[in-house]
Amino acid sequence: MAKKKEVSVEEKLRALYDLQLIDSRIDEIRNVRGELPLEVEDLEDEVAGLNKRIANLDQDVANLETDINNKKLAIEESNGLMKKYEEQQKNVRNNREFDSLAKEIEFQELEIQLAEKRINEYKAKIAQKGEVIDATKEKLAKQEKHLGHKKSELDAILKETEKEEQLLIAKSEEFSQSLDGHLFSAYTRIRNKVKNGLAVVAIERGASGGSYFTIPPQVQLEIANRKKITIDEHSGRILVDAALAEEEKEKMDKLFS
Repeated sequence: MAKKKEVSVEEKLRALYDLQLIDSRIDEIRNVRGELPLEVEDLEDEVAGLNKRIANLDQDVANLETDINNKKLAIEESNGLMKKYEEQQKNVRNNREFDSLAKEIEFQELEIQLAEKRINEYKAKIAQKGEVIDATKEKLAKQEKHLGHKKSELDAILKETEKEEQLLIAKSEEFSQSLDGHLFSAYTRIRNKVKNGLAVVAIERGASGGSYFTIPPQVQLEIANRKKITIDEHSGRILVDAALAEEEKEKMDKLFS
C-alpha cells in the first residue's frame, strides 16, 4: 500500500493563503452587492403588502356597494308595500283597519328613511376608502418604480460578477478540501471572528497585516523559514511572510486572468 504523501508546513501555508485570497475576492464581490439583495427583498415585500392592501380595500368597496344595492332593493320593497297598503285603505270597513294600515305605511316610511341613511353612510365610507386606495396606489407606483431601479442595479452587478463568483466558490471548495479538517476549521473560526474575514495575513513592515503591533525579529525569521504555523498573538490571525504572499498573489492572478 502506497504511503500517503506528507504535506509540508510551507505547502499548508501556501494553500491557506491561496484560500484566503480566493475567499477575500468572493467577499469583495459580495460587498459590491452590499445591501442591494436585502433592499430588493424588502421592496418586494412592501409592494406585495401594498397590493394586498389595495385588494382588501377594493373588496371592502365591493361589499359596501352590495350593501347599497340591498338597501335600494329594500326601499323598492317598502315603496311597493306602501302602495299596497294605500290601496287597501280605500276598501277598509272601519277606522281600526284604516289606522292599522296607516301604521304599516308609517313603518315602511321609517324603513325607507333608515335605508337612505345607511346608503349615505356607505357612500361616505366608499369615498373615504377611495381616498385611501388612491394614496396607496400612488405609493405602490412609487415603490414599484424604486424596485425596478434596484432590480436593474442588482441584475447588472450579478451579470457582471456571477460567473466569477461561481468560479471562485468552486475554487474555494477545491482549496479547502486540500487542507486537513483541523486546519480548515481553525481557518474558518478565525475568519468568522476577525475583521474583514482576513484569517491569513502577510507581514508588512514588520507587523502583521491589519495590525499595528510589531512582530519580534526572531518570530519574523521563524515565519520566513515556513517550518511551523504561527498565530499573531494580538490579532489571532495566521501569519505568512511577505515573499510567500507575493508569490501566491501572482499565482492566483494568473489562475483567474
